[in-house]
Amino acid sequence: MVQSSGETRAQAEIGVIGGSGFYSFLEDVTEVTVDTPYGPPSDSLFLGEVAGRRVAFLPRHGRKHHLPPHKINYRANLWALASVGARQVLGPCAVGGLRAEYGPGTLLVPDQLVDRTKSRAQSYFDGETRPDGTVPNVVHVTFADPYCPVGRRAAVDTARSGGWEAVDGGTLVVVEGPRFSTRAESVWHAAQGWSVVGMTGHPEAVLARELGLCYTSLTLVTDLDAGADTGEGVSHEEVLEVFAANVGRMRDVLFDVIGGLPDNNDRDCLCVNSLGGQEPGITLP
Repeated sequence: MVQSSGETRAQAEIGVIGGSGFYSFLEDVTEVTVDTPYGPPSDSLFLGEVAGRRVAFLPRHGRKHHLPPHKINYRANLWALASVGARQVLGPCAVGGLRAEYGPGTLLVPDQLVDRTKSRAQSYFDGETRPDGTVPNVVHVTFADPYCPVGRRAAVDTARSGGWEAVDGGTLVVVEGPRFSTRAESVWHAAQGWSVVGMTGHPEAVLARELGLCYTSLTLVTDLDAGADTGEGVSHEEVLEVFAANVGRMRDVLFDVIGGLPDNNDRDCLCVNSLGGQEPGITLP
């Protein structure tokens, strides 16, 4: 089934941005093509049901993993999920640990974010004319606490109840990629007190906030970052190996978290009124 973003009937409650492997475990999946004012998202949306909830899965890098972190159309991705009705978004991602205690296999649910990217469009409210001729206002959203507190609590509690002792809180620093950090960069990141480093957690979180979506990051440590390790540094093969070993575990946690999230109509958190009465100047999905 193929539908456009102009469809107003909600098709999903919750969005998951992550690897293509997550939705492959579902028996009945509908592939939906969505157009956005910002161009196409990374791939089609894959709609299915988890724990009685309608969920839209979006492969962040595309189903063939052909998009590097700095080339992902983050604005289109979040807009596409919102356009099919998703109001709560889970963003699992692979990261490097910046502390010795955060070794491979650690699940950390961050409560803070540091942006060290360089070239990514990270706002819908840039005052620039869109292809349809509309012009968004310049809007400033509160971002002191970048993640949904309700989603975070659900993720930590769900993982722990299933026997995975998730780290509750920490700072995710996001770098441009696609290369990994130098030892000097890694040592500097760790010296700031930051916890894990990744390439895709920003601008997903701030774009979700601008759209009034609840966004929760679940980070899986696949390696100790270069400065936290005395070996040769992280390799792509190492990341894939650890992620593959834990994908089933992450899938189970995600599916259980989905079942524990509140109904969209019952959301009562800082994410819901993110614009604080400011007029966006464009119609949001």
